[in-house]
Amino acid sequence: MTQIWLEGFQTRAGRMAEANKGPDFTQGIAASDLAPGAMLRGTVDGAPVILVRSEAGLRAFSAKCTHLGAMLDTGLLAGGEIRCPWHHARFSADTGEAVAAPAFAPLGCYRVEERDGRIVVGPKSESAPPAPKPQAPERIVILGAGAAGFACAFELARHGVGSQVTLIGEEADSPYDRTFCSKQYLAGKKERDGVRLRETAFLRESGVELRMGERVAAIDATGRNVRLESGEALGFDALVIATGASPQRLDTPGFERDNVFVLRSLADADRIIASASKGKRALVVGSSFIGLEAAASLRGRGLEVDVVAPSAVPMRKVLGEEVGAMVRAIHEENGVRFHTGKVRSYDGATALLEDGTSLPADFVVLGLGVSPRVDLAAEAGLDLASKEEGGGIRVDARLETSQTGIFAAGDVANLPKRTGEGRQRIEHWVHAERQGQHVARVLLGHGQRFEDVPFFWTAHFGTSLRYVGHADEIADARMDGSTEARDFALRLTDRQGGEALVTAKRDKVALQVEADWER
Repeated sequence: MTQIWLEGFQTRAGRMAEANKGPDFTQGIAASDLAPGAMLRGTVDGAPVILVRSEAGLRAFSAKCTHLGAMLDTGLLAGGEIRCPWHHARFSADTGEAVAAPAFAPLGCYRVEERDGRIVVGPKSESAPPAPKPQAPERIVILGAGAAGFACAFELARHGVGSQVTLIGEEADSPYDRTFCSKQYLAGKKERDGVRLRETAFLRESGVELRMGERVAAIDATGRNVRLESGEALGFDALVIATGASPQRLDTPGFERDNVFVLRSLADADRIIASASKGKRALVVGSSFIGLEAAASLRGRGLEVDVVAPSAVPMRKVLGEEVGAMVRAIHEENGVRFHTGKVRSYDGATALLEDGTSLPADFVVLGLGVSPRVDLAAEAGLDLASKEEGGGIRVDARLETSQTGIFAAGDVANLPKRTGEGRQRIEHWVHAERQGQHVARVLLGHGQRFEDVPFFWTAHFGTSLRYVGHADEIADARMDGSTEARDFALRLTDRQGGEALVTAKRDKVALQVEADWER
């Protein structure tokens, strides 16, 4: 769920895409210019528009992805869907509706006509009439307003049952995009209000009850209610547990100090920003995605940054040896210093490493991974996954727990693997959103097995990576291209039959492989 320095990449890509505006569709084009299964970008009254010829027929939509503005004609048309090249949002090639996160808003639709061998696009068409209100449980309570919880609530609201939904979030902040906390917001590239999910207004308008800043004390699975710490009890006919995960800490001496931070929430980012505004040197413990995102963002603020981690190659277990080494090299080129080992102690101003090295640090950021928040589920008697299975709450292929009518989604959910035997728990922002959407569809009566291919993105000082699939313990790595050129597709397989693809500058390849694996 990562996108370090992505806004710089997006700005450059956006300028390049805008420079090639294409034909004026209001003047028409030859029908032969748009082959079956193809997309073509042009303009209507100066606005970028794409023509799409798919199984559904000839359609015209606004060209920009409603998530972060990628030009969709550089993406992929597959399986009746338009797929965004940046973050793999998917839109219906028939209606333009957003069918898979991270986009929620639909594409604008335009009138289009094919006659006498020419295609002409007219003004925007009217919105489709709302579908009849579907059947859904009368009282739906969602615990957690992060990726999975928010996406679940939005999907239910979009289908007309928002007034039946209560969304409870522990944080006082209204729902926001957590991926910005360690990247654009921490780097000072985005204002605080720009981190919030703009679709929250739609939830309120649709009747969803948002209970922000509330904590749940207990789940009564038999009595079908949740009890808040305030003592209030909320009954439910369906419950969605999307409580996410908590950052891990160590019992290292000094790590309990006020200037030692974890980074999970917007409030965490606020505290780090306050320290960064006064300090000159930061120490990041752990070379996880969050750890390196924080390192890059703090370098962007002009701080000196040291990273301490047990492994010399960051993210080797996820990206493989060669790509992990490339990521380290990119950070070193930009002034980040790496140290292999562990921190023995921190006195508030200096960290002492196990090898005796002393590192001055005005503050410390821990990037040590997370643990699923299962306390409420455990106390309610729900089945949990073992540590060997990845932990979390055990769910079936529909994301339902061991208790009928209670579901789990996102970082806390442990589900059957898409291929082969076994179970897995995935900690990706987009995957959590799509799990939330799936639970909503189950509640609406048209969701079956959750089979979305995991996906995340990351960008390090201008080098952007895409990761499709999931591989646990890498057994084989096959490279097409090179990390030296930072242009490659790396195919990973694990010992259990899991597959993943890591790409740089090959966005279309990542989209195509994702589509193929889904089929």
